[in-house]
Formats: sequence, C-alpha cells, structure tokens
Amino acid sequence: MTVFDQDYAYSVSVETPLGRIVVQGTKTHIQFLKFDEAMCMPNVANMTADHAKPNWVDACRQQLTQYFSGVLRDFDLPIDPQGSDFQLRVWQALRQVSFGTIASYQQLAIDIGNANSVRAVASANARNPIWLIIPCHRIVGSDLALRGYAGGIVTKAQLLKREGLVINCDDVMLANEKTKLVTTSELSISILNTQS
Repeated sequence: MTVFDQDYAYSVSVETPLGRIVVQGTKTHIQFLKFDEAMCMPNVANMTADHAKPNWVDACRQQLTQYFSGVLRDFDLPIDPQGSDFQLRVWQALRQVSFGTIASYQQLAIDIGNANSVRAVASANARNPIWLIIPCHRIVGSDLALRGYAGGIVTKAQLLKREGLVINCDDVMLANEKTKLVTTSELSISILNTQS
C-alpha cells in the first residue's frame, strides 16, 4: 500500500516559506507530512470543523512556524510512521541526525547495524512519510553531494541552508544532485565520523 492509498482520518495543511505542507494522521498521531508540491495527488482539503481537530494540530502548526522562523530545532510531536520493520529502523536512525548536522547513507547503514545495506537505507530514506520531523533532508552522499530528495533538490538545499549549512552554489535555486555542501572543520569532522 502506498501513502496515496492511505485513508487518513485527519488532514490539515500549513503554509510555510517553502510552500504548503500537508499533514495527515489519526486523532492522536501524525502519520504523513510532506510538501504539497512534491505530491502527485490533488490538493488535500483542509479540515474546517474545529470539533474535528486532531490532538496534534495546534502543536504541529506552532512547531512548523517556529522551525521556519529559526526558533525551533527539534520537533516534539506524536508520530506513527507506517512502514516495514527495516524502514522503521532507518527512520528511527534518521531522527538522531540533529538540526544543522548531516549524515551519509553509509553512516545510517552502520547505525542500524548493517553496513552493507546502503542502497536499502537510501530506499527507506526516500519512502519516509513524515518529512522534517523524520529529517531525511539531512542525509547526503559521503562526498557531501546533496544526492536525492523526494521533495526536490532545491527544497533540500533550502532546508539545509535554513539549518545553517553552506551550499556550494551561489543561488540555491540552481542546486542539483551534484551540488555539495561546503566543508567547514566541524562539518568535516561530522562526515569523517560517518565514514569510520
């Protein structure tokens, strides 16, 4: 079953500086969060009745606003991603990649205990249903190239730039999969640790 086959009980949209985000889930947990422009589906209707609000909606809107204004670094929202055991392990490892830092696909494979699963880790990363909260945008190639992002490379570059990372591109709107992060001593140490 794909995310587009899911029938979420609650759906809201949140406007951000990078476009509208669609958030869906149960009464108590977020199960889906993606940029609207990245989805190949019709616009999701926003919830209108106040009595039908999920428990997480106000905190979600507030935390997304704070993240995009540069105030919030760590989300504290109830999530319940739906996936295989392997995907859940990868997504849990993704949650350990802090604001303003990055990890490589190789490091994630090592972190979940299977250094030979880099391609499977990349696939699970691409299938992450809860962007930002499970920060798949913080994963880059071992050579610091941006590689892929289901929301688009430009969006990935914009998110990383918002988190204080420097992109080797004068105009972030021109970023592509081969665009690299500029190394600083701190970033070099971080990526070296991911290769050990």
